[in-house]
Amino acid sequence: MQWRGCPDRRARGLHGLVAQQRRSWRPSSTFTAPVSLGIDRLVLAQGRYRTDTGGYQAMLAAGRQFPDRVWAVEGCNGIGRHIAQRLVADGEGVLDVPAKLSARVRVFDTGQGRKTDPVDAHSVAVAGLRRPNLRPVVADDATVAIRLLVDRRDELGRTRTETVSRIHHLLLELIPGGAKKFLTRGQASYLLRTAPAPVGVAAQTRHQLARELIDDLTVIDAEIQAADKHLRQLVTAAGSSLTELHGIGPSGSARLIGDIGSIDRFRSAAHFASWNGTAPIEASSGDQQRHRLSRAGNRRINRVLHIMAVVQLRRDTPGRAYYRRRLAEGKTTMEALRALKRHLSDVVYKRMVQDAKRARTDATGPGGHSGATLQSSADDPIPTAASSDKSQPGPATVTRRTNLVTTP
Repeated sequence: MQWRGCPDRRARGLHGLVAQQRRSWRPSSTFTAPVSLGIDRLVLAQGRYRTDTGGYQAMLAAGRQFPDRVWAVEGCNGIGRHIAQRLVADGEGVLDVPAKLSARVRVFDTGQGRKTDPVDAHSVAVAGLRRPNLRPVVADDATVAIRLLVDRRDELGRTRTETVSRIHHLLLELIPGGAKKFLTRGQASYLLRTAPAPVGVAAQTRHQLARELIDDLTVIDAEIQAADKHLRQLVTAAGSSLTELHGIGPSGSARLIGDIGSIDRFRSAAHFASWNGTAPIEASSGDQQRHRLSRAGNRRINRVLHIMAVVQLRRDTPGRAYYRRRLAEGKTTMEALRALKRHLSDVVYKRMVQDAKRARTDATGPGGHSGATLQSSADDPIPTAASSDKSQPGPATVTRRTNLVTTP
């Protein structure tokens, strides 16, 4: 763990401390500690401490020699989460510095741009000093609990898929003609009961394993139902109405709340679309105007929007009508689906903004600071909002430069 101090942006002589978590950090390793920078970015103090309790207390004491201080930690939702939360619990102010931002500072700084412990700490310090609107870290709240539970729900879903696949494989060997791919617990149990009596030790073993897996599937289904019920209660308690949108269930709404947190972190619906990867990326060159698919952004949120789009296409919904309009414009099926996902991203954004406004009106909580922009952390990259924030473009066209319209 290395960390450096930086001056407060408001006045000369006010100092803060900056922490930067190494990816190679281990409980038994050491970390480089307080390096305080003056307003001219000169190093005022530095030290080295271990990552045990005594080392943390010594580091905290060294940092508290500066009366007006702020800590900047790289990746407060990732590898730096534990140190950031510990500092917040001790009453310290902490800023989340995105890993990409500190990397840019390191590359464009003087010197060779090499990645070393002192250079990394200095890069995080400079980023925390110069970059406005960095996300202030707060103590874990209900959104953290929702994210933990939805992660557990996703694990149960993957486990159920694996269990059903194993049951299907065994039934193929036990039943003439096999069984269908997607089975419920009742269907699998019925097929096993009506299967021919196993003959031989191999068939008997398959029969026994299939029965055990069906029992496991019964337990998993019960756990999934309980998890969905718990998530539905938490989503309702959070004041969210996302489940009212067609195609979003308890798990999807919980994933949106848990990963997004405060919707006020996004300046606009276009910024939100860029963050979740539904906004196309501009790939124009010269007079050729074109866009391509974005594979960046939060893929978990992108998956929720994809499921929402697929579900809406199955029924007579506004999403299906939007999809058909895009097809009528000459788009391919995949282009129309991507356009639908981009549209649904705006729908989700507007609904979450409405929920946040209603929560503030009801005085149930601050709901974040309106207008604040939160940047990404180590485990949650957020593309910079730029040309990729545009809505789904039309077919690629070639236009003359003299006809181009400059947007403000």
